[in-house]
Amino acid sequence: MIYLGRKEADGMTIKQFALLCGCNPQTLRYYDHVNLLKPVKVDQWSGYRYYDEEQALEYVKIKNLQAAGFAIDEIRKLLDKDNFAIYNALDAKITEQETRLQEIKTIRQSYLAEMSEIQRKIQETKESILKVMREYDSAEEFGLNQEQYADMLGNVHRFFDNIAETDPAGFDAKFDWDEFHKNDEPKEEDEYLKLLKNPEYKLVYEKHDWNFVKDFIDECCDLEDGAEYALLIRITKEKEITSMAFANTILGVMLARNPEKQKSLSCNVELSEDNHNHFWLLKHKA
Repeated sequence: MIYLGRKEADGMTIKQFALLCGCNPQTLRYYDHVNLLKPVKVDQWSGYRYYDEEQALEYVKIKNLQAAGFAIDEIRKLLDKDNFAIYNALDAKITEQETRLQEIKTIRQSYLAEMSEIQRKIQETKESILKVMREYDSAEEFGLNQEQYADMLGNVHRFFDNIAETDPAGFDAKFDWDEFHKNDEPKEEDEYLKLLKNPEYKLVYEKHDWNFVKDFIDECCDLEDGAEYALLIRITKEKEITSMAFANTILGVMLARNPEKQKSLSCNVELSEDNHNHFWLLKHKA
């Protein structure tokens, strides 16, 4: 038998009410805070909370709905419902959870197969990029000799090997290889199209009407340690044919010239609209 002690004229104290409900007073304070179970009175001088015994029925309803996985807003809507409505809500929650459980079982069955497929796509992507880069002549555009370019290819190898070893799931599982190979002009992502007007970035270097990257690359290669950069490059149709190798090479050059610095560097290469070459280097504002 639980002895509750003397009942106050204003109701039961929070300690007494917690004993009746078999819970911690902190739980009742939380329910008060989220407007689920408010005390019938709060003393303006002492701040003491007082409850009626009948509110224990509300507590039981709240506790069970919360344990069944209902959100706070859902519980509020059910508080003034009768037991029949509560039973219907619990039945609906059971159906919802059974559906979710079946989804998880399906995910478990397909998980290993999808991981293997992603590994295959990573390897396929790696081989395709490396093939394009091996066939690319970097000497005229970038002024790189064979040894320098071979080192860059090695970095590409290591990049994909790290993806495969550490986080293959990070590679987009919806990657469409057939779409990747299409010769249609790619649709640029909004973040790149709007990059020059993005207030979060500031322009640190630009070059226009150039013939080869080697003519200006030394002017913009000194990157700040720990900073995030984005390259936006628009090139002529002649250069656009080898845009994949071009983009990977210019990234490789800029990273290689800042070997000891922590940096993030992204690159978007698109076809120029005026048949001139354009280059922008932007830095994300800290």
